[in-house]
Amino acid sequence: MRVLLLTHSFNSLTQRLYAELAEEGHTVSVELDIADSVTEEAVALFKPDVVVASFLKRAVPASVWQRELVLIVHPGIVGDRGPSALDCAIMNDEPDWGVTVLQAEAEMDAGPVWASVGFPMRAATKASLYRNEVTEAALDAVREALSRVPDWRAGCWQPTPLAAFGQTRGQARPLMRQHDRAIDWQREPTARVLARIRAADGFPGVADELFGTRCHLFDASPAVVDCPPGAPGELVARRGGALLRATCDGAVWIGHVKRADAPHPFKLPAAEAFAAEAAALPEWATHPSSLSRSPAGGELHYRESADGRVGYLAFEFYNGAMSTTQCEALTAALHEAAQRPTRVLVLEGGGDFWSNGIHLNAIEAADSPADESWRNINAIDDACLAILTMTDKLTVAAVRGNAGAGGCFLALAADEVWLRDGVILNPHYRNMGNLYGSEYWTYLLPRRVGAEDAAAIMHNRLPLLARKAVASGFADAVLAGGREAFAKVCAQRAQALANDPALAQRIARKAARRAADEAARPLAEYRASELAHMRRNFYGFDPSYHVARYHFVLKSPHSWTPRHLARHRDLGWRVPDQAGERSEPISNTA
Repeated sequence: MRVLLLTHSFNSLTQRLYAELAEEGHTVSVELDIADSVTEEAVALFKPDVVVASFLKRAVPASVWQRELVLIVHPGIVGDRGPSALDCAIMNDEPDWGVTVLQAEAEMDAGPVWASVGFPMRAATKASLYRNEVTEAALDAVREALSRVPDWRAGCWQPTPLAAFGQTRGQARPLMRQHDRAIDWQREPTARVLARIRAADGFPGVADELFGTRCHLFDASPAVVDCPPGAPGELVARRGGALLRATCDGAVWIGHVKRADAPHPFKLPAAEAFAAEAAALPEWATHPSSLSRSPAGGELHYRESADGRVGYLAFEFYNGAMSTTQCEALTAALHEAAQRPTRVLVLEGGGDFWSNGIHLNAIEAADSPADESWRNINAIDDACLAILTMTDKLTVAAVRGNAGAGGCFLALAADEVWLRDGVILNPHYRNMGNLYGSEYWTYLLPRRVGAEDAAAIMHNRLPLLARKAVASGFADAVLAGGREAFAKVCAQRAQALANDPALAQRIARKAARRAADEAARPLAEYRASELAHMRRNFYGFDPSYHVARYHFVLKSPHSWTPRHLARHRDLGWRVPDQAGERSEPISNTA
């Protein structure tokens, strides 16, 4: 079928639907929900069999749903209605939740039900649940709904009216306002504080005050050891970019904030957003070295298998963004891990994101974004180099979360790349103002997929499914199962590698190949060539990168749908006829 994805943004859920449905043989195009007239035009151009509204912030125009089949993907159980479905599920401590696909009608989220898929809730942020459980359930529900379209058109099947479900847990819920999210620091225990912030993570955050200044709170985690004394609501310590705030029964780390009075109205690490005020707080001494796991948590976590043959290094950077400081900390941890007597090092990245490369928010907030871009790209290059030159052990990138841009090539620096099934990769830079990219990609990508496919991957700017990545040679294995199952299988595979009698020979061959590659063209030369392009991006006459970064960080509303997504807006687009052939071009606009 021809499937038009109508969405507010090309977010993780929409990317997954786009890639999966296209692989299953559907002709898929995307239109960003900019205005009713734009949506109407997209429908006229594409002539879809079905419109799937995967992520919207406003109603589909009646001029479309009254004439076309429009299926709404709602992140709630049957009967749940309103824009704050997942927020409420977290706040209400629901044991399970779901995704419902329903037909668009005049009342939002109240149309007949085409499919519904449930899942158990997990103690996590709204953003994490959305990228994982909600996305998986949405994919299953959309597949089920699409399978019913032919029977519906033939009059053999009808969706179930909402009223036919009778009394359900689902209910109409108004938009959750900030007064609904407000934290009573004097009375609410840590669990409730965490639930409130997690329910607003990603967007919109919880309105509060720090140091007497209004701000929004994000990225909260519990303090896992005894805390410094403090009255409920008092800020008592700092650690890296986070601030420790006392509750009535413990404390929570506040990782990120958005200050109301800041010249940079976007999320930044809390201790950086309030740098002057935070400097007066005692620094929480987390660890004597970069590898020792802090009793208070943190972004870097290292552990070893019982026999000491396998090391695991995880780096949990918020939204996968890696600042200069974070890259330097990761590089130090990699160098220290290299000195351990392990034979296999598993790089776990983060649970939600392996890595998304350089930290655009930190760059935008810098006094000189160009200078900070330069520092940041060199720092992440150093991390890649630390992996590439670790020639006395086998390295594995266990990619359990999505990855983008430089984060993809950070993974490719490892000897093997294992992907969790369902992970989405975006191994390209061009969407960020035609950024050229570094992280040794000109060395890493062609040696895996060949020069021609490498050029296509970097040019296409489309999401890459884990299965497609393995088929192309970009990665080595895709492992089915959820987050916990992936971790278990990775541990089993890593232990098998460490115990393989042929491991020493394999490591020797790896060292020999690295030496041969270095003799043919040094890594320093690849890096210098890439950075010459990046210097032009950062300091050259073309401001595209700086403009694109600014709009990305500020979440500026879209003015148009990128042409690589809106195939119906390609010049010469033709509507396939029923025989699968191309008919005459339909009218188009530039």
